[in-house]
Amino acid sequence: MTTPTTSTAAPVQAKASGAVLQILFSVAFVHLLNDCVQAALPAIYPLLKQEFALSFAQVGLITLTFQCTASLLQPWIGLYTDKHPMPFLLPMGMCMTLLGVGLLSMAGSFGMLLLGAGMIGVGSSTFHPEASRVARLASGGRFGFAQSLFQVGGNLGSALGPLLAAAILVGRGHGKFAWCAILVVLAVLVLVGVSRWYGSHLKSATRKAALHAGPPLPRKRVIQALAVLAMLVFSKYIYMASLSSYYTFFLIEKFHVPVGTAQMYLFLFLASVAVGTFAGGPIGDRIGRKRVIWVSILGAAPFTLALPYASLGWTAVLSVVIGLVMSSAFSAIVVFAQELVPGKVGMIAGIFFGLMFGVSGIGAAAMGHIADVAGIEQVYRIASFLPLLGILAALLPKMELDSSRTKRA
Repeated sequence: MTTPTTSTAAPVQAKASGAVLQILFSVAFVHLLNDCVQAALPAIYPLLKQEFALSFAQVGLITLTFQCTASLLQPWIGLYTDKHPMPFLLPMGMCMTLLGVGLLSMAGSFGMLLLGAGMIGVGSSTFHPEASRVARLASGGRFGFAQSLFQVGGNLGSALGPLLAAAILVGRGHGKFAWCAILVVLAVLVLVGVSRWYGSHLKSATRKAALHAGPPLPRKRVIQALAVLAMLVFSKYIYMASLSSYYTFFLIEKFHVPVGTAQMYLFLFLASVAVGTFAGGPIGDRIGRKRVIWVSILGAAPFTLALPYASLGWTAVLSVVIGLVMSSAFSAIVVFAQELVPGKVGMIAGIFFGLMFGVSGIGAAAMGHIADVAGIEQVYRIASFLPLLGILAALLPKMELDSSRTKRA
């Protein structure tokens, strides 16, 4: 009597698992498309600087405008959708990105560049909290793996952005940025399907949030831990902003390499970030997220301190090592924070993705000013000390979910 039941249940379970994995890969793929478009913008900064006669400070303001619009809305969107889920906010937000791409491609002034960058930021702010929630819902209890896969999609997109710029934008004028609209339209189409699946699984999402809620901690302890995580994001992403926004300028000024070569070095760094991000989540599921956070940020310090004084070859090697080590922390930080505040998945994702964008924008603007005043190499000397703040990870509580036990349950 049990045999027919088992044989019937197995295909159903396999079908469900396949559907969930498909959704997880879908949101990761859209993250790739979204961040590929975003990364194409800083990759053409040298072109924009020349066409519009921009200063380094103005280049930093473009990044600041994008990062601020991408950060300020995220926590509020996440908080609202925690209480009132809006599955179709995903494709709607991507339409805002499409509008930003159009404005940037038609820009005839610095003001229009800022407006286009700002609209892309608005699209990003509506995408990340809900997409992160969908990734967690589709995780099957492997929260670190799901968050890493989602995040690595974005990192791969960031790595491909400079290649896209080198292939179709550099040397052809900023109007060719309109080609990025193809990627955004594809993202909208995929998100329509994701939103349908998400809308049909809202009750399941509520049950899973209650099932996997972490052990309660005193409110004061939670606030302290969130503050420590915020400081770690601060140190990580101000340093990462120095590489993602100004690395090409650094290589061109210090080693006199052509723009195309500098963008290839940037691609190597961003690709290493993608690899490190993918590894961080599953490792955190196995050995504990606190350990991953500790090693990821503080462990990068020796390499960041050496980078400003290295030769071209060693600069490439060090940047790859820095990308691998530092990038493994963010997925662990997001999941750790979500376990600290159960039931607020969207709000926490919005806060930390927003903090990531906001800190990166402020850091980029500040470093642009430093580059104008003291030179681009000084930026890397100052930023090299930031990973030392990783020592703060010692203050995080020991609060790890047994992922293998969760999976068996």
